[in-house]
Amino acid sequence: MQAGPTLFTLLRIIQVYNSLPMPADRRPYKRESEETRRDALIAAALDLVALGGPQAATVRAIAQRAGVTPGLIRHYFSSKEELTRAAYRHLMQRLTRDSAGVLLAGDLGPTARLAAFVSASLRPPVVDPLRLGLWAGFLNALRLDPEMRTIHEQGYRAYRDILESLIAALPRSASPAQCRRDAIACNAVIDGLWLEGSALPDGFAAGELEFIGLTAVFAILNLPLPGTAA
Repeated sequence: MQAGPTLFTLLRIIQVYNSLPMPADRRPYKRESEETRRDALIAAALDLVALGGPQAATVRAIAQRAGVTPGLIRHYFSSKEELTRAAYRHLMQRLTRDSAGVLLAGDLGPTARLAAFVSASLRPPVVDPLRLGLWAGFLNALRLDPEMRTIHEQGYRAYRDILESLIAALPRSASPAQCRRDAIACNAVIDGLWLEGSALPDGFAAGELEFIGLTAVFAILNLPLPGTAA
């Protein structure tokens, strides 16, 4: 049975995330397209937040890192806050896209598809100290800026929608409400492991986070861990 987002919706979410542009390498802006210039500014902002927190991402510093004039930034973004929001949206989208990429393999069954998604969420490049630093750097803005909270909610729901679709497709009997609750619980487990794995990259053995995450997720779903006896 299916609950929550359908498999069609799941595949559409993945297609959308895989079509999102990644920031391009920064080159002299006169030779770049409009889209590439905008992406370069987002990449510069993310670099600066990673290095010194949001306070380091001043308009002047972003322009210098992107190799453009400060005035050009205002051509693409009405304010520094708008650029900050675009950078955070990009980070959230990139995290989900890197987790969801494994789902494009067409030969996976429902259980293997869920396991692949969980595993991808708990290893590099998703688990990464730099990405954790970026995410943490934006957190205070969520409290102060309603639009940043909206971006965060959209990113959270996009990831959870995929997870809920995968759970709904499993060979078990569960109502839509149960699938939603299970997705929330499994997402919380994955988030916690991602946080610790990114903060302490040398604190876990190879594959340990993935194994713990899979064990916990399938325990929540009351299903045997893939590759083990029921």
